[in-house]
Amino acid sequence: MEIVFPRCCGLDVHKETVVACLRLQVPGEEVHKEIRTFSTMTDELLVLYDWLYAHGVTHVAMESTGVYWKPIFNLLESQFEVLLVNAAHIKAVPGRKTDVKDCEWIADLLAHGLLRGSFIPPVPIRDLRDLTRLRKSLIDDRTRIINRLQKLLESANIKLASVVTDVMGASARAMLSALLEGVIEPEALADLARGRLRQKLPELRRALEGRFRSHHRFLLEQLLSHIDFLDESIARISEEVVQRIVPFQRQVELLCTIPGISRRTAEVLISEIGTDMTRFPTAANLASWAGMCPGNHESAGKRYSGRTRKGNSWLRRALLEAAWAAARSKNCYLFSQYSRLAARRGKKKAAIAVAHSLLVIAYHVLKNQTPYRDLGVDFLDNLNLKRLQRYHVRRLENLGFKVTIEPLQEAA
Repeated sequence: MEIVFPRCCGLDVHKETVVACLRLQVPGEEVHKEIRTFSTMTDELLVLYDWLYAHGVTHVAMESTGVYWKPIFNLLESQFEVLLVNAAHIKAVPGRKTDVKDCEWIADLLAHGLLRGSFIPPVPIRDLRDLTRLRKSLIDDRTRIINRLQKLLESANIKLASVVTDVMGASARAMLSALLEGVIEPEALADLARGRLRQKLPELRRALEGRFRSHHRFLLEQLLSHIDFLDESIARISEEVVQRIVPFQRQVELLCTIPGISRRTAEVLISEIGTDMTRFPTAANLASWAGMCPGNHESAGKRYSGRTRKGNSWLRRALLEAAWAAARSKNCYLFSQYSRLAARRGKKKAAIAVAHSLLVIAYHVLKNQTPYRDLGVDFLDNLNLKRLQRYHVRRLENLGFKVTIEPLQEAA
């Protein structure tokens, strides 16, 4: 096979060590391999850097092993072409059960150009991604603590969640604070309701009549303090995201023109896929990388389940949230797409399809640097008007009606 990269190196990365196989191919001579083991401490990684540089290495490949690849990638990316490779793509050959054989195999595959690097965005995007992912994790933690708080109230015979929509809303939070201060009378607690919730005062009094003891008060104090801490952390991270997103403010504004995509969703999209769409040849490549397109499962001429494969879970969650929001946006193309698919395939599959459309739209918006232009709620109906006429005429005739169709202008 043709040698694509004559001076390359394969790395087998672990938590504490990294085994490197240096592969040098000089025309007319035998392949020279040299294997060394380095620590993952920064000083040893700098020795690895100097060793590769001294031998004129141009390309380095390594498996995406947890988060242990990041320190090595951070030091090598400035000088070498570093390929982060999916481990599943290079594990097909049996018998490689040692670190030395692993790094040799990676080096051989790299030298022949058989490895495809994963998408690694530039440093500013990676920093932004760390912030948005941490914020989402804290939001998930906050949701879990709120669910635990609801369980605590249920154990105290307080059915607040059965009356109020949000147990962390202004009225409900005032009632919880009063419980911490020792107020347990249902009338006094219900009187803290504000706005439209005061229309439910009789129900509130019944719901707040419980058996709230000092044990519940202690647990409630811990949970509320934890929620306050998470709220403060989420706010600080959001402020930092606003500062880091300034260089990409134009792209955020363009993404916000798409129905269903809020500013926070736009921040997540930029942090996950970046702003340089040349990394993805087409929108289909981006959808495949994100795992937001139908999967392939065909055997003996039969097509089986087309469920989407595993992709970027952070991007998938953001797109699905935006898809449900777009499904509630009236008079737009995405609402029409969701309505048609939900009637035939179900709401969840329709949401996946809308999420795929949102990603395709985001790709073209970022690539062309132009705002979104909606096709209209009747776009799909006008694609094949005659077929739609025949369908509805047949449905009415099956119900026992005689149908005559006349154009609106001629009938007028």
